Amino acid sequence: MMKTAVVTAGTGGIGLETALGLAAAGFAVTVVGRDADRGARAVERINATQPAHPGRFLSADLASLDQVRALADSIAADHAASGKPLTVLVNNVGAMFAERADLGGVEASFVVNHLSPYLLTELLLPTLTAGAPSRIVNVTSGAVGVAKRVFDAVEPPGGYYGFHWYGRAKLANLAYTLDLARRLDGTGVSVFAADPGGAATDMTNGTLTDPKIVSPALRLLWPLVRRKFERSTSGPASAAARPSITAATDHALTGRTGLVIGPQAHPVAPFRAATDRRIAEAVHLLSETHAPAARADA
Repeated sequence: MMKTAVVTAGTGGIGLETALGLAAAGFAVTVVGRDADRGARAVERINATQPAHPGRFLSADLASLDQVRALADSIAADHAASGKPLTVLVNNVGAMFAERADLGGVEASFVVNHLSPYLLTELLLPTLTAGAPSRIVNVTSGAVGVAKRVFDAVEPPGGYYGFHWYGRAKLANLAYTLDLARRLDGTGVSVFAADPGGAATDMTNGTLTDPKIVSPALRLLWPLVRRKFERSTSGPASAAARPSITAATDHALTGRTGLVIGPQAHPVAPFRAATDRRIAEAVHLLSETHAPAARADA
């Protein structure tokens, strides 16, 4: 039976390298992105590898929850009509913002890094369950370690610091990922987080030079911390994609779920705060409030 995969933010960087790896593994890959030209070039690169199945591009701005809903409807309808299972969903989308911004009245980092992949995943759960055995791979980040662990509201108290708020949104998504694995245990849908470690991407290039993205307490040390972080994000995107590809394809992970695949492409211990059920419950409430989705187990 044909194996299919959807990779969000798959037209460049780690997402495109993930798509190339999945195509090489025999998947029919759909990449999602905002720019049709980048999408066409990504499909050309996929097809140039002479995959078993041609690549495909779907246009969607994943910063818009309305477009996320439309994307989910399109993917679900396509798989229902074709009878092909949806085997893998890789939520690769991510963004860091130097200045605070709103998207539909909600802080942008929380929308892009958590609510968007949360909503897409929840809406596609019936399709993924119908295609089981299947896998969900959510890309996480080491920035969870600098996150405020308060989820009473989308925005934590205090000033806006892009690096910390990015980490907080990624922590929300990691807590959701581990909780989702528990929820879906026994359904045939495995859930993994993939930590790419570091790579030079559009997100890191230039963003880290602004000291205002970190709290004042860290600002004096930021040049040293930034240089260390930039060294860790100077590797090729192809290496950073290995954890996602492993999570999506490794036969050794068959039947397993709720694992974090680390930068060396093998399981690592999850960040402890992400395993706190109180955080998972608070994140779930926030997610359903700001991005309500029909639940597969409702």
